[in-house]
Amino acid sequence: MTHSPFHTARRIVVKTGSALIADGGAARTEWLARLASDIADLRARGKQVILVSSGAVALGRVDLGSPSPARLDQKQAAAAIGQPRLMSAMASAFSPHGITVGQALLTLSDTEIRRRWLNARATLDTLLDAGIVPVINENDTVATDEIRYGDNDRLAARVAQMMGADLLVLLSDIDGLYTADPNSDPNATHIPVLTSLSAEHDAMATGANQTAGMGSGGMVTKLAAARIAHAAGCSTIITRGNRDQPLRAIEDGALATLIVADITPARAREAWLMGHLKPEGTIRVDAGAAKALHGGASLLAVGVTGVDGVFERGAAVAVRHDGGDVIAKGVTSYGSTEILRIVGLQSEDVEAVLGYRGRPAVIHRDDMVRV
Repeated sequence: MTHSPFHTARRIVVKTGSALIADGGAARTEWLARLASDIADLRARGKQVILVSSGAVALGRVDLGSPSPARLDQKQAAAAIGQPRLMSAMASAFSPHGITVGQALLTLSDTEIRRRWLNARATLDTLLDAGIVPVINENDTVATDEIRYGDNDRLAARVAQMMGADLLVLLSDIDGLYTADPNSDPNATHIPVLTSLSAEHDAMATGANQTAGMGSGGMVTKLAAARIAHAAGCSTIITRGNRDQPLRAIEDGALATLIVADITPARAREAWLMGHLKPEGTIRVDAGAAKALHGGASLLAVGVTGVDGVFERGAAVAVRHDGGDVIAKGVTSYGSTEILRIVGLQSEDVEAVLGYRGRPAVIHRDDMVRV
């Protein structure tokens, strides 16, 4: 890799699989300590890091007397036992660096339903702003085969998309994508950099590539995750994780495949808001709010004059200047009923009316695009 994408990344999602986290039902504490050291170094350079980690089932299955639980209820029970052990191991690894970790267990609905997506993002943003490293895993104790990610590669990509990450790092047991199986084809060539992914690359995900990752994913799932990230303006690195200082090794030139995003997360989100959201209602604003929105501000209750339509929190809405045209589209932090109750209020007065402390903005500027 000729340059390090870590240099320009502001927010980084790192995903690690069960084989890196656990061995024989016990946490690989020495490897976790080295990973924590790498993440501490990135944070010292001003980066925000989110860790997506498998391993709960692998750490809990021994207590069920099953080396490899097959039934869903067995996996869920193993996850219930192993998740506290996973977080304990994470806390111990980061403690020498003075870093606190926070657990976040997500289900598919948390990144697919806009209302829950807003809640999850707000929680993770709060953790990051407080200097906490979020440790995310799928909520395996309640997820079913029909409503789950199935692998943490896709979960990590959805988290990167949701959080506007610049870089997704998938730590695997192979050092990236090859043109063929390097174990059986002497002409197999490592691919260091890609700017897009095609069916040709999917065809390469066979042999050693196909089985990369000893959890539920493989190279196919990693390419699928990279596609999700790429569409969100997030670059992806696929590399071998079982190294001393696995993240530092990437910066030092260790073999890896980098899939480069051609737009920024902000531009990708803007395109999504502009082209894929069908408004479910309209929020009307006064001249002062319209001017502020054109300047890049969030929409506050004080500038709202009314609502057209009925919608819930997390809905896609249009923003219209009173008596004029639509000036923006976005995802609202409040439902229509709530907005009608706080029309024209200063932000500090909203809690007294609603009875709870809501979001600072009716539509945050990151969830809005001017039209």
